[in-house]
Amino acid sequence: MIRSPSLLESWTQENNQLASSCKQQDAPNRDLFRQKRWSSDFHKLLRKLQGIPPHLDHAQLELSVVYNTCVCFTAQSQFEEAQLLLTQTTQRVLQIAGDDPGTCDHSVLWRAALKSVASTALHRYVLSLLCLQWGIWLAKSYLNAIKDFQEEMLSLLETQNGAVWDECRTEAKKKIPDIPRLVLDPRRLVELLNVCTAVVQGAERLTEGWSALSALQAASALPAPRALIAYTHLLSGSCLAHMNRPQMALQCYRKALETDPRCVSALYQSILVYRRLENSQAEIQALRILHSTLLLPSTTEPAMAASHLLSPSLFLCSQSLSSLLSLPSALSVLHSLALKCVIHGRVSEGVEYYLDLLAALHSEGHHGVHDAVSTLPKLPKLYLEAGAALLMGRRPADCMALCDEVIGTTLDLLPEKVLLEDPEDGSMAGSREVKEEAESGLRRLLWAAAAYLLQGHCYSQLKDWKLAVTHYTRCISLLVKVHYKNRGFSPQIPCTDKDAGQGIDLCVLQRLKGLSLAGRGISFAQIDRLREALRDLQLSLQALPEGVSAGRWCGEVLWRLDRKREAAACWEKTWNHPIPSLAEALPVYAQELQSGPLLDSTELYQRLQELGPI
Repeated sequence: MIRSPSLLESWTQENNQLASSCKQQDAPNRDLFRQKRWSSDFHKLLRKLQGIPPHLDHAQLELSVVYNTCVCFTAQSQFEEAQLLLTQTTQRVLQIAGDDPGTCDHSVLWRAALKSVASTALHRYVLSLLCLQWGIWLAKSYLNAIKDFQEEMLSLLETQNGAVWDECRTEAKKKIPDIPRLVLDPRRLVELLNVCTAVVQGAERLTEGWSALSALQAASALPAPRALIAYTHLLSGSCLAHMNRPQMALQCYRKALETDPRCVSALYQSILVYRRLENSQAEIQALRILHSTLLLPSTTEPAMAASHLLSPSLFLCSQSLSSLLSLPSALSVLHSLALKCVIHGRVSEGVEYYLDLLAALHSEGHHGVHDAVSTLPKLPKLYLEAGAALLMGRRPADCMALCDEVIGTTLDLLPEKVLLEDPEDGSMAGSREVKEEAESGLRRLLWAAAAYLLQGHCYSQLKDWKLAVTHYTRCISLLVKVHYKNRGFSPQIPCTDKDAGQGIDLCVLQRLKGLSLAGRGISFAQIDRLREALRDLQLSLQALPEGVSAGRWCGEVLWRLDRKREAAACWEKTWNHPIPSLAEALPVYAQELQSGPLLDSTELYQRLQELGPI
């Protein structure tokens, strides 16, 4: 006679079939529809089990189904549903044991549940559910809750080892011939959560020095996916960078990339270290590699999807970690690369990168264009930077074309005048709208003026002195539209002492004045209009006292005017002052680009020798 299966056996078979279906499905084929179907089927089975009063005879099956259901919920990031189910389950476990804690506090419920089943066959099942609670706390960055259960977590690591687990499975199999199957081995889950917790806690403790570093180095030896181990090396490097040990940090970043080449954040963090070390050549090389990597979508994200149902990325959601792993867009990196090359003397490379950047910004389908626009400088500023690079690369025609674009888009929007206040004088502060309008008008005016300045430099490079004078004059005519409410206010304050907003604009304003007057003065000197040249060069030195070209040419004009003692004194001031290198703190188009005519230093020295002591 064939015995019909009992209800318990039937439910066990249903659970095992569902669990087998989850395990047999390859990770790439686990689409959202299948995951939802599995969680729905497990949940239906669970409702059947919970439709009868809780009892020890079927508690092992019920807790197994709860585990499987919560794993499916967690895989879909349905943490609230999983949390609710775990809370209800701990309450049912306490009902089986005859306890009633009289609270819904998660910590109290878990401790009471663990205590009530401490010496029973349900202990390992409750521990498995605690693994999932650990995962939910980690996913929500409830690190204090995990810290409060540190002893229990250590117990999990010990209890879920192979010998104890296999012994428990053998004991359960004697009582239930067809033991309930789990969709995910709790031992693998514990291993995963252990490393993920070390990574998340490490991101929060970067400033704690050696203690945080020791924990991260210990985590790097744990069994885990390569991407997670790479994160431990990345965090170790960041910890060392905070400890002002840049070379050791670079070694950790290199190890992270060796462990997982898709850990692009390690490459970006290396760039930041090179920047701090002022190793511009290494930084440029790393920026080039980072840009190439970011253009490949398949390699910009670490391979976090493991063979398990639960991806490690589910548990790595802390704000500190996300901030550390964040990357600039490919176009932002390309802009940094172009600017770095120009500033550090690799002008021809910088020009090509700028042209690639502008082409990408005008290409609708380019990867990452829309995401990058907000992080890049405004388009007129990019055009001016590219124009300055083209000018330095001896391509004046291309530079003038870009400047024409800037002038064409800004000239009609320029105000008749810009009225500025002393940023440190709060008593004269107007409404926010008026201030923003003034700042916006100032920036547009500076862009147009800088475009005329660069065009003046271009004509100077082409030795068309009359057109150079014309364009320098147009630049000056725009700059004199800026007026100050407080007549005693002097904008000649070093840029480092100013705020990042209007202060930088005022500094650029002064530099454009000095450079345009110097350019026009030098151009006047080329066509022998010496008195106009002297006037402009002296005014340039008033606006920009550190101007080297203006100082040298002022001496040249004075010499030609037969004021040789004054000329010699002027040269003495600038003789040992080379034209300063380009600085990153200022727009490249507002700096001395050495694009105009140069004086022969040997000839100047001979003149001074002939003149004798001053």
